Amino acid sequence: MKNEFLVAVTQISAERHLPKEVVLEAIEQALILAYKRNFGAAQSIDVRIDPNTGQARVFVEKEAVEEVEDQRTQISLQEARQIDAEAVPGSIIRIEKTPKTFGRIAAQTAKQVILQRIREAERETLYADWSDRLGELVLGTVRNIDRSGNVILSLGRAEALMPRSEQIPTEHYSRGQKLRTYIYEVEKTSRGPRIRISRTHRKLLRRLMESEVPEVFNGTVEIKAIAREPGSRSKVAVTATQPGLDPVGSCVGMRGVRIQNVVNELNGEKIDIVAWAPDEKDFVANALSPAKVEHVWLDPNTRTATVVVPDGQLSLAIGKEGQNARLAAKLTGWRIDIKSLSEAAEEAERRAKEEAEAAVREAELAAKREAAMALLREAERALAEEEEQAAAAVEAEAAPKIAPAGDVEAEVAAETAPAEEVEPPAAEAPAVAEALETTALPTEAPAEAGAKPEIGRKKAPAWEGEEDPELDKEQQRLKEQRKKTRRQESLVYDEESGTLIRHPRRKESRRQRDWEESTEW
Repeated sequence: MKNEFLVAVTQISAERHLPKEVVLEAIEQALILAYKRNFGAAQSIDVRIDPNTGQARVFVEKEAVEEVEDQRTQISLQEARQIDAEAVPGSIIRIEKTPKTFGRIAAQTAKQVILQRIREAERETLYADWSDRLGELVLGTVRNIDRSGNVILSLGRAEALMPRSEQIPTEHYSRGQKLRTYIYEVEKTSRGPRIRISRTHRKLLRRLMESEVPEVFNGTVEIKAIAREPGSRSKVAVTATQPGLDPVGSCVGMRGVRIQNVVNELNGEKIDIVAWAPDEKDFVANALSPAKVEHVWLDPNTRTATVVVPDGQLSLAIGKEGQNARLAAKLTGWRIDIKSLSEAAEEAERRAKEEAEAAVREAELAAKREAAMALLREAERALAEEEEQAAAAVEAEAAPKIAPAGDVEAEVAAETAPAEEVEPPAAEAPAVAEALETTALPTEAPAEAGAKPEIGRKKAPAWEGEEDPELDKEQQRLKEQRKKTRRQESLVYDEESGTLIRHPRRKESRRQRDWEESTEW
């Protein structure tokens, strides 16, 4: 028959849900502390409790030395060899010194140490147990509601806290109410594990589906995505991993029994089960259930899905206050733009008209650009021809004229021959004389009194009478060059009209032009 000590150890282990070895270890630590309080703290103490008989034995560890200096930690080599024949200097000798009884203070200290060690072991065990249950569904009883609105649930040996932010807005809690919640955080503290639970977490719906639908629990039906607005409505996308299995029908159940149990657990929250599809267009169309979708266009750059529904299905697709479209966007990850058939047709017509107008404008601009390029090419060609003609004329004038040998001899003979008077014919003589009289200019005109000087006539310089052929050619070339430069600078292309415009140039005065011509040399 076991003694009372082992019975007490077994009872504590059962009440605290602790292993028997943990309780015995706590008692050993308490006995070590009590022995040091009575017999000195400098000694190395070890306590062993027999798990079968419950007998405790205390051992003191001492070092074997030749000459003992400290009786508490050292033992002579001769005494050590009486206990262990193979002892040598430096060996550790275990000496049993189990006291018959402890003092009152030592016993009280042992009791406190045992209780503290048991509480620490209990907290460690609780934390290990609940940390393993992180992400699971748990059933608890409402124990209290504090002033901040936080709900404290009793989970048996532990307590859990449900913050106000994790409560469903449409629910009201009372003491003693049973709730199924989701554990989303377990924190280790000095007072034990701090467990936080939630009623609004998306994974709460997943765990409820696993508990109600066997196909979801065993993996033949997989939940791909969940979008939830707690207390109002949720959408769940499911797919089958086994061919021939209807995932939506499996989750709904016969006459909706399975999904109705989940709805009742969430106090009437509506749940839509939709079929997941690998094609993004089909998935977006299914996510807008129960509305029917005609067409879906996806824009990967902006992650926008344009959905076209029948005119009578527009309000159903959008939902109350846009809830259906909002949940579908959360479920699929696409920004959804919903339009009716009439709106889509009007927009398509408007886009086609805008594209046609843009094409016409582009064609007109292309034609204008081509015409402008043709005019520019024609102008460049004309300028090039004029430059070539001017250059040829300059070269022709600059080339020296070589007369034949016979003509040169005739000219020399004419120059050496005496001048002969050449009489005009008789019929032409009076006309020639009359022309000479009219064209003859007086060498010196008498200045009449009151005569006004001529205006607008430029007096020729003294050297004007002497003609220089090289100077005339140079002036002619400079005039051609200035004329060409003026023609090039006056041609301007107008983008709006698509034509070449010749800007009017300011006409130079005669005095300025005569001065420039006279100073060019």
